[in-house]
Amino acid sequence: MRQIQNAKKVTEECCPTFYPEKWENKTLNWNRKKFIKASVPTLFHIPLPPMIGKRVTKMMNLAEVANKLAENKEEILLLFRDPTAFKTEMYLSVSDIVPDAQNITLSGTFKSRVFDGPFKDTPKFMKQLEADLAEEGKEVKDFYVHYAYCPKCAKERGQNYMVLFGELAT
Repeated sequence: MRQIQNAKKVTEECCPTFYPEKWENKTLNWNRKKFIKASVPTLFHIPLPPMIGKRVTKMMNLAEVANKLAENKEEILLLFRDPTAFKTEMYLSVSDIVPDAQNITLSGTFKSRVFDGPFKDTPKFMKQLEADLAEEGKEVKDFYVHYAYCPKCAKERGQNYMVLFGELAT
């Protein structure tokens, strides 16, 4: 991790600065984009925070040891998908196969939108993206969410950006 120095103290950067314009209203065509996958139990879509932190740390460590993470932290995606109210799947973008991890690929056309708000508003943002795409004659098959900042960084920065990726039905 790179260090940020200010007049008072030296701290390690946790989450890179997020630039919404990079992701706002983009169409992405992924052809076997590489990820490693893990999952955690949830209770009505509410994940248990200690479990998420441990799983994400394990995923990041596996990818770092294998040297399969993007050098630029701004390029790394950690996507969340809830197939049920009791399970969250996490997908960490990687450059190639990561030993001892569940390696998967995602393919399809995705439309992205950036929102800033509390975690609890995610369903509202999903409905908004779905409605916006319906106006364009497009249907959403599935949703993935990338949270730009961890809870600690979101609090420090006063922003809770999330990128919603709507996977378009063919």
